[in-house]
Amino acid sequence: MDDLLNEALDAATASGASYADARGVDIDAESLTVKGPRVEALDRSSSVGFGVRVVVDGAWGFAASPRLDRDEASRVALTAVEVARASATANTNLVELVPEPAHRATWSTPVDIDPFEVPTEKKVALLASAAEEMEKVPGVRFGRGSMDLLKQRTWFVSSEGSDIDQTIVHTGTGIDAVAVSEGDLQQRSFPGSFRGHFEAGGYEIVEGLELVENSQRTAEEAVALLQAPECPSTSTTLVLDGHQVMLQVHESVGHPTELDRILGMEAAFAGTSFVGIGDLGHLRYGSELVNITSDATVEGGLGTYAYDDEGVAAQRVNLVTDGILTGFQTSRETAAAIGADRSNGTMRAEGWENFALIRMPNINLLPGEGSFEDLLADVDEGIYMATNKSWSIDDKRKNFQFGCEIAWEIKNGRIGRMLKNPRYTGITPVFWGSCDQVAGPEEWKVWGTPNCGKGQPGQTMRVGHGTSPARFRNVSTGFAQ
Repeated sequence: MDDLLNEALDAATASGASYADARGVDIDAESLTVKGPRVEALDRSSSVGFGVRVVVDGAWGFAASPRLDRDEASRVALTAVEVARASATANTNLVELVPEPAHRATWSTPVDIDPFEVPTEKKVALLASAAEEMEKVPGVRFGRGSMDLLKQRTWFVSSEGSDIDQTIVHTGTGIDAVAVSEGDLQQRSFPGSFRGHFEAGGYEIVEGLELVENSQRTAEEAVALLQAPECPSTSTTLVLDGHQVMLQVHESVGHPTELDRILGMEAAFAGTSFVGIGDLGHLRYGSELVNITSDATVEGGLGTYAYDDEGVAAQRVNLVTDGILTGFQTSRETAAAIGADRSNGTMRAEGWENFALIRMPNINLLPGEGSFEDLLADVDEGIYMATNKSWSIDDKRKNFQFGCEIAWEIKNGRIGRMLKNPRYTGITPVFWGSCDQVAGPEEWKVWGTPNCGKGQPGQTMRVGHGTSPARFRNVSTGFAQ
């Protein structure tokens, strides 16, 4: 692969590219779903190819191919140059890139047990055992288990001298129980919704989640939701579990601090942002307890890597500090556009066939102090919501409505009766401004989001979020129809 990519670089620079990089990607993926004792779906796939990105006459060009030979490498590079020259005829803003040192490195996700080496029969048996345990609970229509595995090796070389080889391994698994009665359907998931919990690492992640041991409780909660009252429509104190805080951070902080959205470079499909360049250092994003970082170095995150897809080293940067907006997620091009000295390394592409975009790595709400019980202790009346179920947010990431699988009343600092179909609404800076406690490090966990969409044509990216449960005052709640 190195020889092929360097062939592409030579062809691109010889044809007039002022900058060029070439990226080869080899992906193996497996997805397994079990419903009760039966395998519902088993998909295995592999993909390998390369892409070439160039700057010619101040404009970008890109081309890609799955054919791995030197003649094809030269052809793809020349195609990228042609695309750039054509783009330059309509380009009004010349591409400028902030400097980045040349890197020569090899890096891999730490893995104890290669998940692709674990026999399929063992994976099926685990998921089936958990699903069957859930189906033993009266009122459960069916139990389901899932597992998703990814191994991606990426080679990157650039005309500036970088030569990087990195391998990323992600493992995800989870269970859910579906209960049905008298026209109502309720679902409970463990350890999170939308196919469970995802993390960077190997099969040791699956073994540590204890799916079978948590199956009965998960099923019993699904059944209990059928008889639970609807979440009341009111303005109250809201406590969110870490899984829902993850979604809140993702949608209302992660996306609006992507600098391509702020600059209007990413708008057609995924929207822009309510944040402006002039807000940096001034905008009150949340209360003084809200501290949020972009961190591609945190252990176990789906957005953890050593280098991004334009060869910039992974970094941790502050996005919100003591409630004030203090940073953006940048690329080499967008960093130059705002006069920054360096990109903070957030450019990534799905596979080999796509042009890299600014994609959040791990966007983390830093922990505060105290336990989950401490969050409840100062609540006379409120609602505790857990496990994301739905999300809706406007294209500037300001007005939102989110739903959860389950909720409970809080009375005098204690959990009370269960509530179903809970949802809450808010305006991003007002909502974060109402945060008056974030639980401490003992409650903090890095969650994975494997299905973040952005771009046109669309790309799906894997990102992470470190969060603790958190408390918010005077939040509008209600029930989802």
